Amino acid sequence: MTFAHRSRIIMADQNNKKKVAIITGSSEGIGRAIAIAFAKSKEYSGIVTNSRKIERAQRISDEINLLDCNSIAIQADVSKESDCIKLIEETIKKYDRIDVLVNNAGIQQDVPFEETSIEEWYKIIGVDLTGPFVCSREAVKHMKKQQHPRGGCIINISSVHQTIPKPHYVPYATSKAGIEMMTKTMALELAKDNIRVNLVAPGAIDTDMNTILRNDKTELDNVLKLIPMGKIGSANDVANVVEFLASANDVANVVEFLASNKANYITGASFFVDGGMTLYPGFGVSAEHDTENHSNTAIRK
Repeated sequence: MTFAHRSRIIMADQNNKKKVAIITGSSEGIGRAIAIAFAKSKEYSGIVTNSRKIERAQRISDEINLLDCNSIAIQADVSKESDCIKLIEETIKKYDRIDVLVNNAGIQQDVPFEETSIEEWYKIIGVDLTGPFVCSREAVKHMKKQQHPRGGCIINISSVHQTIPKPHYVPYATSKAGIEMMTKTMALELAKDNIRVNLVAPGAIDTDMNTILRNDKTELDNVLKLIPMGKIGSANDVANVVEFLASANDVANVVEFLASNKANYITGASFFVDGGMTLYPGFGVSAEHDTENHSNTAIRK
């Protein structure tokens, strides 16, 4: 066997390696659906589940292992920096790489604005915004170094309330608006490292977080009036989008997905397949950025 032939075989083996994914908050609802969808796709050799309670995360990992995909559960409260760091470090220790990070963990609370305590504010911001920031920061440190394939993919689970105000949910809506800009800024900065950063913003989804929609017909009817399709989505509807974003390569993939039954809760959405071009406000803005001599001076008006 020639050296060139052997090199091609090695490269082919490297390119065929399956991916490793972390899904935070994956013990139930959307997170669980994403973890199971990843396992069933057969594209992953390792899936890390996560919850604040290890037995809940382990239950999902046990399901995944039965699907012929290796999985471990890691206990972590993503509102704590040390737990986020531990989540990433233990994944690297087990699998030696991270290809996909899904920042899904989230909480919300119905509290009138003037009654919102500083503790409630920090708790929700900590889980819904600071957690994704720290987990992403730590994952990127490894994604930048790993090869075959190079880089990785980060998917942030937000909400339609990053755009639509939600009375009584000021910390929640604020965190979701923040994660939208965080996603765009990360995507712009990390594109050169072959790290894709995208966002999924679910609407009204039938999960334990929205039990009121299951138990209160009046509330359900009020919500349905705001949804042109006239129905509530499922956790699997969101999981299908996340699975697609973690593996899509080109325009054809997007069209194929949108034409499939997996996209049956998607309408009026825009999927940009542009390598990040729309992150720039106009063609007149240079895409060049001098990372060695950049200025930290803020523009003030």
